[in-house]
Parts: sequence; C-alpha cells; structure tokens
Amino acid sequence: MKMSIEAPVYRKRRSDSQIASCRPSENPVASRAMRLSVVMPVYNEERTVSKIVDIMLAHPLVDELIIVDDASKDGTRSVLENYRSHPKVQLYFQEKNQGKGAALRTGFQYVTGDYMIVQDADLEYDPSQYSDLLAPLLKGEADVVYGSRFMSGDRWKESFVHTAGNRALSLISNITTGFHLTDMETCYKVIPTRLLRKMRLRSNRFGIEPEITAKLAALGARIREVPVRYEPRSYEEGKKIKFMDAVQAVWVMLRSRLES
Repeated sequence: MKMSIEAPVYRKRRSDSQIASCRPSENPVASRAMRLSVVMPVYNEERTVSKIVDIMLAHPLVDELIIVDDASKDGTRSVLENYRSHPKVQLYFQEKNQGKGAALRTGFQYVTGDYMIVQDADLEYDPSQYSDLLAPLLKGEADVVYGSRFMSGDRWKESFVHTAGNRALSLISNITTGFHLTDMETCYKVIPTRLLRKMRLRSNRFGIEPEITAKLAALGARIREVPVRYEPRSYEEGKKIKFMDAVQAVWVMLRSRLES
C-alpha cells in the first residue's frame, strides 16, 4: 500500500546540549496525555549501561524502561541487577545471544505505553531529543517519527564505509517501500503501540530496522523524520554491526517486499 509522504520537520539544533544533562529541547512536550515506553536492547555494554539507564530514569518523558540483556558475557548483567527493583524498570535476560532484533522483539511484548522508542545502551544517541521526536506525533502530523542522523547539520563523524552503507540501505528501503527516508537504519524510531502490535517481526539481528520500516509501509503509516545528534563509536569501543548485517538487511527488504 502506497503512503502519502510528508515533508520532513527541521528543528534548530542546540549547540550546548549534552547527553548527560537530558534537558528538554526547544519544544518541550508539556501537559502530555500519553505514556512513553523505552525499549533498550543490551549486549556487553558494561562500560556505558549504567550511564544511559540513569539518564533514562531521570528523563521527564520516560514512563517505562524495558531492558533486554541479550546474554552479555561481560559484567553488564551484574550492573543491570542493581535496577531490578526500580518502579520504572522491567528487566529481562535472554539465556542465549540471538541479536538486537531478538532482544527488541522480546522487549516489544512488554510495552504498555502509548508510544515506544528504542534507545541503544552505547551513548551514541542523545535522549534529550525525545521531545523533538514526539512533537509531530502529538500534533497529528505523522503516525511514526524517525530520527535522522543525516539531517542534523552536524559534520558526519562516521567512517566513509558506514556512511555509504547507511545511505545505500536507505535507498534500497525507499525503493521497496515508497518512502523518502534519509536514515532508515536509525535507532530512533518512535512508534505508537497500536501500530507496534500489528507488526509481526521475525528478524533476530540488525535486519530488524528495514523489517520495521517495511511493515510500517504495509500498514500505510505516515513517517516523518526529524534531525538528531549522533556520536558514533569505533569497533574498539564496542561497535557491533558488521558487513554481513548489511547483506542480511538487503535480504530482509527483498523478502518483505515479496510478502507485502
């Protein structure tokens, strides 16, 4: 089913915004009549996981934090156990490492909020941008919002290979879905729970990103992109996506196209 494509919403970037401060941005979501759930897949993030969880728990827009540890082999599980009794936290541990997609699919089952957003545990994405991401939804301007790393105006800090790969995957996704997205692979996808419940997702690894986009296309969802800040990390710092994940993503897009 083809969908009407909305023009992207551009927001002025705050040059002094820092991830640790988690301050609301220029358009704070005041008097909101909704609940926001955050799903956080985690694998071997002992160094950063407590920082991002603390940010989430202090965030004024976060009502529920669903953490799924994908069988981490470092000290991540011990760190997460410290949050088990927090009233905002739901904590789940996969017995076997299956991939980001499998962790997300587990977390999606337990979402109770009106809207869901994915937050990685590696500090690459800045949660202080949540109000910008929610604004088009609460104004009725879109059904789903993606945070685009390519629209922020920042000098792209990712390697040439990763930049080219992201753009190529977005192009293939656009061809197969009819969207005009600049950043299909973004972590920041804000989806109403009513739509999340209609998607039957199968991917276990990073193919979950194009699969979500394909399912939203099949549902006729209007996707709006807003610019987001992004601080990429290196493989030495824990980056996990590999070349074969890009190959798998292409297969997922083709499969989803044939199934639609």
